[in-house]
Amino acid sequence: MIKFFRKIRQKMLTENKFSKYLIFAIGEIILVVIGILIALQINNANEKQKAQGELSKV
Repeated sequence: MIKFFRKIRQKMLTENKFSKYLIFAIGEIILVVIGILIALQINNANEKQKAQGELSKV
């Protein structure tokens, strides 16, 4: 997957399409941020479930 994105980036830079490259780079950053937010949400849900489980045991 990384090679795929690398090829697209290199192609855009060699064709002097900097504006398209910039949009592509921003899109990649947004995808990474969304992935991190989803992971944090899942982690928070798991922590909440653990906390509720500990409270019910007491």
